[in-house]
Amino acid sequence: MFADYHVHTEFSDDSVYPMEEVIRDAIRMNMDEICITDHVDYGIKEDWDSGIEIKYRDGEPFANVDYPKYMEKIHSLQKMYKNEIVIRTGMEFGVQMHTIPKFEELFRRYQFDFIILSVHQVEDKEFWTQDFQRGRTQKEYNERYYEEMLDLVKNYKNYSVLGHMDLIKRYDEAGDYPFEKIKPIAEEILKIVIADGKGIEINTSSHRYGLSDTMPSGDILKLYRELGGEIITIGSDSHKPQHLGAYIRETQALLKEMGFKWFCTYRNMRPMFYEL
Repeated sequence: MFADYHVHTEFSDDSVYPMEEVIRDAIRMNMDEICITDHVDYGIKEDWDSGIEIKYRDGEPFANVDYPKYMEKIHSLQKMYKNEIVIRTGMEFGVQMHTIPKFEELFRRYQFDFIILSVHQVEDKEFWTQDFQRGRTQKEYNERYYEEMLDLVKNYKNYSVLGHMDLIKRYDEAGDYPFEKIKPIAEEILKIVIADGKGIEINTSSHRYGLSDTMPSGDILKLYRELGGEIITIGSDSHKPQHLGAYIRETQALLKEMGFKWFCTYRNMRPMFYEL
């Protein structure tokens, strides 16, 4: 099974990759299944129908998914390419504690196959701009990041997998923060994820960002397996053609070497298991 479960298209504010081109490229790669997971980040972005003026960044609209058009496009492509590839309906929810009610409402409005729960901002402050880290020590911003994640998995349940769990390291200008310092809270997070029947993803964008480890790290993956975690998806986090499907096969092999038996795809928010 060749599947990419973290894919962005022109409906995300940071991509201009047309959804139909994504599907055609996936078919050319002999992909069996793909899940479109475009961005929603309440707190820093507005909905198209919010009545609030949409901001622009680098010439592109800085807004959440245009939900009706998004769903219509996915359903159209599912019918058009049904004999060539399985297309699943997903989203990447960039949740913060104070935005949970908005995500609960959005989840009720549409039928999803798959939801990635990601922590992209904390206190409406972005990591990639260093706004979140600024004024904090490395210990403080790492702890605050994982505290938010712990609160989220305790309080928000309408998701499938926890996305790129140690994302903060991608933007940590101070270097790698020791795993042993975040292990207790990571363990608490993973225990809740497992008890709730949720999973985690392994995000292959670590390769293109030049990270020294997988995302999440090998330490987190090992801890997840030791705690009994079995639900794991693999996604490229693609935004451009050259990202799509990248390192999926290699990551399947890595997971098998680490002792995992399965990887998952999703349908109607339920995991489907495939032997590695």
